[in-house]
Amino acid sequence: MNTGKRILMLTVIAALFIACSGDDDSTSPIDNGDGAANGIITSLNDPDFNASALKGKIGANIELPAGDYVLSGDLVVQAPYTLKINPGTTFKAVAGGSNVYLAVEQGAKIDAQGTASAPIRFTSNASSPAAGDWGGIMIMGYAPLSGGGSAVTEVVDFFYGGDNTNDNSGVLSHVIIEYSGARINDEKEFNGLTLYGVGKGTTINNIAVFNNDDDTIEFFGGSVDVTNLLVVNSTDDLIDWTQGYNGTITNAYAIREEGYNSVSSDPRGIEADGNLDGLAPGQTGQSNPTVNGLTIVNNAAVEFSDIFKIRRGSGATITNALVIWGASSTIAGDFVDCTDSLGDAMGSTNISVSVSGNVDAADIKVGANNATVNVVSGNTGADTSAFSWTGYQF
Repeated sequence: MNTGKRILMLTVIAALFIACSGDDDSTSPIDNGDGAANGIITSLNDPDFNASALKGKIGANIELPAGDYVLSGDLVVQAPYTLKINPGTTFKAVAGGSNVYLAVEQGAKIDAQGTASAPIRFTSNASSPAAGDWGGIMIMGYAPLSGGGSAVTEVVDFFYGGDNTNDNSGVLSHVIIEYSGARINDEKEFNGLTLYGVGKGTTINNIAVFNNDDDTIEFFGGSVDVTNLLVVNSTDDLIDWTQGYNGTITNAYAIREEGYNSVSSDPRGIEADGNLDGLAPGQTGQSNPTVNGLTIVNNAAVEFSDIFKIRRGSGATITNALVIWGASSTIAGDFVDCTDSLGDAMGSTNISVSVSGNVDAADIKVGANNATVNVVSGNTGADTSAFSWTGYQF
């Protein structure tokens, strides 16, 4: 073989090798191959991994050893990878507001399984921590939204939604979230925990959110179930859902403590929309979740606008609910309000609630579709023993 032909053949073979090696392989870690920092974390030896300033994109299956980490920016788990967080781990978020958060993209997973004796904690690293110090946790899934299709998140611009009711975004268990809910502006805010189109295959239980700005937990569509939810002090809504949420919340305790007077313009115990912002009343698959075992306590002087605001095409089945007024608290503007200018609650809405004290009949508005509201005696609300692992004193 002459030299020219040999060179030509080697050139062709090299080109084929490069082409084949460039094929898309979604299971392979993303790396620039030269050991240089590129914002993508592919191992604990990656130059982008820094436990004292943790941020960037998770581009491989990563397991974080138990310990302390400083979250210094956005940490995004990319598909199809899993971020595993071991029991006893603490993340101290730099008080950077909306630039610091943990996000799990569609098709990615988080595996954060703390234990009662070694929970996983997300908190602020400020010397005097305050609500809104950092963004909180966002999880995006492929579960259905009202009207179908997909959407873009309220903050940061991730996609969410699809047609997989049983989509699995991983596990959150025995997790504490503190001082989150940073605000971008008056229209866009993070929450403590935001679940965007998260499916029923995801496991979320034993969650405690303390001292949060905006809403403590908000569901944008999806079908995920949440069990054992503790909410302590939020400036806005304690529990919020919209855009076709159809999961089940079991054993939830939400309290505004005495002396906690931070407040939004219209704080509520539950705020429920069937479709996003009430702008699509004709959509199919509107919100209609179930809440079993709920206690809402107001020990603060701040008045709730409503304890239950079910509106804009949402339904709800709320059983064994208990509302408690503290000695220094004020009665809500409305106890149950199923009306709204952009649409009332579904007629299938059914609420059974006990209350400490009297409720004025005028503070119960069943709406045009005649939601059922029964104020009864004997409801026990949430089982607080389920939250002993948090150390919170009831």
